[in-house]
Amino acid sequence: MVSFRGFSRKAPEADVTTTSIDTASGAAFKEGSLEFTVAQGANDSLPSYQEASGAPVETNSPLGYFVGPVTIIFLNISMMVGTGVYSTPATIVKETGSVGLALLYWPLGFLIALSSLTVYLEYAAYFPNRSGAEVVYLEQAYPRPIYFFPVAFAVQSVILSFSSGNAIVLAEYLWRINGATPSAWELKGTAIAGYTVALLLLAFNTRAGFLLSNGIGIVKVITLVFISITGLVVLGGNTSVQNPTANFHNAFKGTTNSGYNITNALVKIIFSYQGYANAFNVVNEVKNPVKTIRTNAFISLLVVAILYQLANIAYFAAVPKTELQKATQVAASLFFQKVFGSSGAVRGLNFLIALSAFGNLLAVLLGQQGVLPFPRFWASTRPFATPLGPYIVKWAVTILMILAPPAGDAFNFIVDLQTYPAAIFNFCLAIGLYILRYRRHKLGIARAEFRAWDVSVIFNIAANLFLVIMPWYPPTSGRDGGDVSFWYATYVVVGISIVLHPNSIVICGIYYVVWIYVLPKLKHYHIRPEVLSLDRSAATHRLVKVPAEEVAQWDSTHDASGRLITDRNEKEDVPEYLKV
Repeated sequence: MVSFRGFSRKAPEADVTTTSIDTASGAAFKEGSLEFTVAQGANDSLPSYQEASGAPVETNSPLGYFVGPVTIIFLNISMMVGTGVYSTPATIVKETGSVGLALLYWPLGFLIALSSLTVYLEYAAYFPNRSGAEVVYLEQAYPRPIYFFPVAFAVQSVILSFSSGNAIVLAEYLWRINGATPSAWELKGTAIAGYTVALLLLAFNTRAGFLLSNGIGIVKVITLVFISITGLVVLGGNTSVQNPTANFHNAFKGTTNSGYNITNALVKIIFSYQGYANAFNVVNEVKNPVKTIRTNAFISLLVVAILYQLANIAYFAAVPKTELQKATQVAASLFFQKVFGSSGAVRGLNFLIALSAFGNLLAVLLGQQGVLPFPRFWASTRPFATPLGPYIVKWAVTILMILAPPAGDAFNFIVDLQTYPAAIFNFCLAIGLYILRYRRHKLGIARAEFRAWDVSVIFNIAANLFLVIMPWYPPTSGRDGGDVSFWYATYVVVGISIVLHPNSIVICGIYYVVWIYVLPKLKHYHIRPEVLSLDRSAATHRLVKVPAEEVAQWDSTHDASGRLITDRNEKEDVPEYLKV
């Protein structure tokens, strides 16, 4: 098997355990203002040491432990290979200005994704029994101000949980199957219908959703392999394509020197690789998660990177550069037409790409997070043993984002908007690794199973900082000369307003201080976390208002994470507290 040890430093066997703190599951200890608990899941992982304000560990996963190596590979592939490699190459070559630079951007995207993967893996090694990926890692890296980071991330996760870009590309390729050109509203209606079908397929059986996602993942790989092989055949001069090497002569001719164009092309590359960390959303459903995800997430990323590069070589072999720059989101369809003409094979190949986009919709839907109000709604798996609540919210937000933007600008604006807040949080995650390392060293906790190389983490910090700063750089053709018909930095402002919800850091900070400190003091109560045990072993947190005179009783019967630690045989002895 492929091993992912080259980007990690494993602790010696003698350092795997430590005697400086109690390692028994359920143990608690303090360091300054922070209180930590030791928790262990049933997924054969090592115990984790997490700050007590974080969401509880689900000892037995309510969704089972059927996520194995094959599912991890295709869960990631299904999310990465959705629409990016079929819809962004035209924009990338248009922005870079040359075939040579466009081809170099895809390996660069691989390196950035790989560095991010090492960051996620180290977090997973620290918290191997917690599903949820970013929201878990942010709450543990930045536990103070209490609940601030997970709430901020949860808000943007819900707002940006739409898959409208993928749904639009699905609709475009469905119309291409019939050789028709849809109106704006016909395209939007088809996109809504496609996403609704994906939701209904997952609403009744998550396991079936995983299996279907795996199956479509195989089709995605086969489709990309077919395009790659066809491209090599074209380069060999064995098709009707004339002069297939033309685009590779003077490959760097026309390379842009615009900071805006360079950045915008990189944003599209990052979008195409999104999904490399999809498996981290189900860590607690994986047996021996660190080793299993380390190997198979790397395999999935490497396979996708190779196929992406070969697919782009195929596009440039068959389609003249000037035509490709005008192809918008249907570069692959143009490739099929150049190679196969207008035969029925082209319609079949367009269907495979539409199926690939549909599989991406499934992969994005597979997951749940629950750090918002109404925790029972977010964490519940009733009535079909599926996270129906988050599915419905994602559906509603996606439909809104399909309908809201102008049809011609929708795809580019959505891609840009989703990428910018992700860069901000990925930057925070990479910085947070050093905070966690320092904290764990101070506590005397041994190194985890996986530790990313510093050069990988620093490269990730630099890449995400570039993606945060450079989008402000204006295009050479003026404020409305970007890849949308309105102000070029609209997505940056919208993205920042989402991250710093509701409107600015000042308003958010004032709201937070009033909620956590001012109101409790004025109304004589204290805020405490409480662990809720839901159906099918699911567990989540809620915040409760404990009257000041009852705080001592509460603290004596609950641990720092909010879990009840005393037996109470009579329900009426437990005070009813107000939910925040």
